[in-house]
Amino acid sequence: MDQVTAGTASIGRYGNYINGAEVPCDREMESLNPFTGKAWAIVPDGSESDIHAAVAAARRAFDSGPWGRMTATERGRLMRRLGDLVARDAEDLALMECRDNGKLYREMLGQWRYIAEFFYYFAGAADKLHGDVVPSDRRNFFIYTRHEPLGVVGAITPWNSPGLLLAMKLGPGLAAGCTFVVKPSEHTPVSTLELARRFEEAGFPAGVFNVVTGQGALGAALVRHPGIDKVAFTGATGTGKRIAASAAENLTRASLELGGKSPNIVFEDADLRVAANGAIAGIFGATGQTCMAGSRLLVQESVHDALVDQIAERAGRIRMGDPLEPETEMGPVANEPQYRKVMDYIEVARSDGAVIRCGGRGDPALAGYFVQPTVLTGVTNDMRIAREEVFGPILSVITFRDEEEAIRIANDTRFGLAAAVWTQNVHRAHRVAHRLRAGTVWINAYRVVSFAAPFGGFGESGLGRENGMDSVREFTETKSVYVELSGETRDPFMLG
Repeated sequence: MDQVTAGTASIGRYGNYINGAEVPCDREMESLNPFTGKAWAIVPDGSESDIHAAVAAARRAFDSGPWGRMTATERGRLMRRLGDLVARDAEDLALMECRDNGKLYREMLGQWRYIAEFFYYFAGAADKLHGDVVPSDRRNFFIYTRHEPLGVVGAITPWNSPGLLLAMKLGPGLAAGCTFVVKPSEHTPVSTLELARRFEEAGFPAGVFNVVTGQGALGAALVRHPGIDKVAFTGATGTGKRIAASAAENLTRASLELGGKSPNIVFEDADLRVAANGAIAGIFGATGQTCMAGSRLLVQESVHDALVDQIAERAGRIRMGDPLEPETEMGPVANEPQYRKVMDYIEVARSDGAVIRCGGRGDPALAGYFVQPTVLTGVTNDMRIAREEVFGPILSVITFRDEEEAIRIANDTRFGLAAAVWTQNVHRAHRVAHRLRAGTVWINAYRVVSFAAPFGGFGESGLGRENGMDSVREFTETKSVYVELSGETRDPFMLG
């Protein structure tokens, strides 16, 4: 990274990271701090030729480089070293991501410290991936299976949590033995470019990890590249559908972690104080810019007013401001297009008949893309605000009469990423959790993930799972090996 001067401020300049080296780019673009609205870094505005170079480097590393000759234990050792470097530099990486996307520094610091744990966990998984001996129905044959790495992975990451969502792909993919070409969001490229420097310091062979930054068209070029064996994408459902269609042209594997419209269901016997805190964390944490945001609050009619009063009162006291300040509770929306989208959805909800209980405006007292924490009541599940992903700090409150209606409303969505159940009845908690069509269900909690548990969605929330031991197999092919033991000559015209 070079330093350049803009006015009196010194900002970083980066190149693409290809084949173990930083490569200058003819075209560049600015990375904007959403709190200040000013450029804080200059990054490459790459081209298809950069994608070609990165894929070629990843292919060489996989097919003929030292990475492919390493044992699984040696790969795990490199991953542990990478985890150590991420842990060492978590404060710096968190600061960069905070400047890129406007999320709270303390949240980003927690994420980067946890990312180190991802690498430790999957480092341990690298040499635990083994095949099976298959009980054979074929006399004189010994049959076994192997799980072999898929090859070159094209990873496309979003702007809301670029480091964490990349780690959810890198951990299992590196453990399996794959190589990577990463195209981060044009809004948040810096932390990924900085991570590349840690790969180099950790001693990964050239070509194992490559980064090309630029506009969205680069992602399309990566997906359709014939040298890509798997696409791993996190982002909007519409984009995910286009990626799936494009990947299908080459029969490229695809895992897609997409959008959500997650229900947070509060029954009348819940601890309302705890449930209110969970609802606030679920939608106003990260300024509502998470795929798992609890944007639909389903509340039993008898406790609607009491719960909404608590949430609205607390939402009105949420302290917005500089994400770097420890007292700040909510930062800005990450970029101008997203800010406009969130504000448009508030107007859509109002015109459809929703009532703004609190918030509903930008904050003129603050620079940057700030939206007040917004609570909408009078929402029905057929309104656009209840059916479409907003990705902002807007909570839609919907009432239900009984358990059956709660489940019906919760499942009446094309998404199925996450859900939560708030109740003190243990039988109801598990009964409802089992009937919800969602990949992750919390009971009396919200917005908690673990690298050890699979994460992914039902329906239009995606394909495949990330995290957990099973996710490593998503980056492998299974090979069956038949060994003839008898040495007999067989009839060449008979199967088996």
